[in-house]
Amino acid sequence: MEPYGGNPCNARFMISVFRKEIASFFSGPVGYLVSGSFLVLCGVFLWVFKGPFNIFENGFADLSLFFLLAPWVFLLLIPALSMKTFSEERKLGTLELLLSKPLPLSHLVLGKFLGVLALVLLCILPTLLYVYTVWSLGSAPGNLDMGLVWGSYLGLILLMAAYTAIGLFASSLTENQIVAFLLALVISFVMYFGFENAAALMRDGDSSLLIKTLGLKAHYEGISKGVLDSRDAVYFLSISAFFLFLTGLQINTLRK
Repeated sequence: MEPYGGNPCNARFMISVFRKEIASFFSGPVGYLVSGSFLVLCGVFLWVFKGPFNIFENGFADLSLFFLLAPWVFLLLIPALSMKTFSEERKLGTLELLLSKPLPLSHLVLGKFLGVLALVLLCILPTLLYVYTVWSLGSAPGNLDMGLVWGSYLGLILLMAAYTAIGLFASSLTENQIVAFLLALVISFVMYFGFENAAALMRDGDSSLLIKTLGLKAHYEGISKGVLDSRDAVYFLSISAFFLFLTGLQINTLRK
């Protein structure tokens, strides 16, 4: 992808792409359905259904179960939000129009990435109500480690950024949105849980640990435990940048 050249027109182009993604989300029922599904799924598993994620059955007034559940819910929802970013543009022929403009591909990719990520952030914003609820449910109101909570939210945001970058890459590979959804789902699942399963097959402890640290889950769990290691942040940012780079390469082949 071309580097940013400091041209105001390039910045306006990226902002217009960002706004278009936001507008397309609110112009139809799909966006509302996806965001509503996240809140409903999390709500029923945390507060209604009996099981390992039920906060009342857990007996502790904390949000650890939410941060354990959220990556799995977003594993479905983020591919659903990102599947049309490039697939729909390719199918409608509007991507060719965008690529015909002498503007950096990096701004097109970043605009779409930031647009989808902003939508995902809007999905988790209402979950701050969970923080207040759990804060009030403690044996002594306010007996909640807020540092751990905000650290866990940071880890979740970094994970969502990685999922979003993967979703954009999958969408750039095909005109079919369903195929893009499935590709994003499979890649995200492998990146989140596949390396941990592969590590479990290794007999050598050092090799097992090395393979495990290649996956998203190990780094996410590290941050969710309140351990704010800069290496985890660098890992997530690197994964996001890598898939955005692959997306740019794929779009560049379509331009040619």
